[in-house]
Amino acid sequence: MSDTTARPAPFMSSVMEILPEWIDYNGHLNMAYYNVLFDRCGDEAYEILGFGPDYAERGFTTYTAEFHLCYVRELHLGDKVRVSLQLLDHDEKRFHTYQEIHHEDGWLAATGEALALHIDRSGPKVAPFPDDIAARLRAMKAEHDALGWPERAGRKVGITRKG
Repeated sequence: MSDTTARPAPFMSSVMEILPEWIDYNGHLNMAYYNVLFDRCGDEAYEILGFGPDYAERGFTTYTAEFHLCYVRELHLGDKVRVSLQLLDHDEKRFHTYQEIHHEDGWLAATGEALALHIDRSGPKVAPFPDDIAARLRAMKAEHDALGWPERAGRKVGITRKG
């Protein structure tokens, strides 16, 4: 990410198609494969942030500490989707992302929210980001700040009782 090349916000993945082996006995996308779609988008966005395969050779990686998935609408065999990723926040060792899976027709299929940790693989232990990676996070965060806080971000699991 450089000052001369603005990137669209939020980050958008390449188009992905729902595969036959991902369909469950109910005839729709099995819950595990929503995570696959989110993860594949993350891999594409992580390249921009410097967390690609070469990053492990530097002795670092990231681990997901928490992931919250909300199913909104079913996906089926052959559906084509794109997944967005918005960087919501980061500090010297962690980053918080929000993702949405959108069908090619534009409707929302699912949301995902993650807290990831920066890891020094020699421990492994949580460690501060190197300066170049911290700069990339700051740049992406600045680009994504204009999007505002997503309406569906920050949700929690629980049963709301009346009365």
